[in-house]
Amino acid sequence: MSRRNIAFLLTVVLGVLADQLTKAWVVANIEHRVGEIVIVPGWLSLVHAQNHGAAWGMLSDFAYRHLVFGAFTVVAVGFLVDTLRRLPRDDTFVAGSLGLILSGALGNAIDRVRQQYVTDFVRVYTEHPTLAPWLRENLGSNEWPSFNVADSALVVGVILFLVYFLVAEDREPEPAAEST
Repeated sequence: MSRRNIAFLLTVVLGVLADQLTKAWVVANIEHRVGEIVIVPGWLSLVHAQNHGAAWGMLSDFAYRHLVFGAFTVVAVGFLVDTLRRLPRDDTFVAGSLGLILSGALGNAIDRVRQQYVTDFVRVYTEHPTLAPWLRENLGSNEWPSFNVADSALVVGVILFLVYFLVAEDREPEPAAEST
């Protein structure tokens, strides 16, 4: 098995395991909607939330949301596997970023199939006396929507993938200037 495939599979397996284990811990240890473990006062907590939609709760009232999420996951898996197949056999960086994306998609898909919602638990917010009112007035909330390990893996994977292809990818060398 190539280094590329090992990096991809290892990232997917570890990402899905980390996601599912942290969600199981949250469900077992934090009461839904009321429990909270403060990590950084006024900034970061662990909570137990259930998201029936996508990011920011989008589509939570749409009757066929599970079909949309399922179709999206199938298309994403196909795209990621095809992209992986086209990579050089030693490209572990991009393979790892694709593995993060897939682990995020699969982690949340497992929740949707198992329980019809996704367990979220990372709460980022501010209680700052100046910033919190400004955020509530201008953005409607002083809190980012709660998220989980799968969401984080997916976002980090997409960022790494984009950075590689937009910034770090080897460019064709400039042709040497002819000396006269």
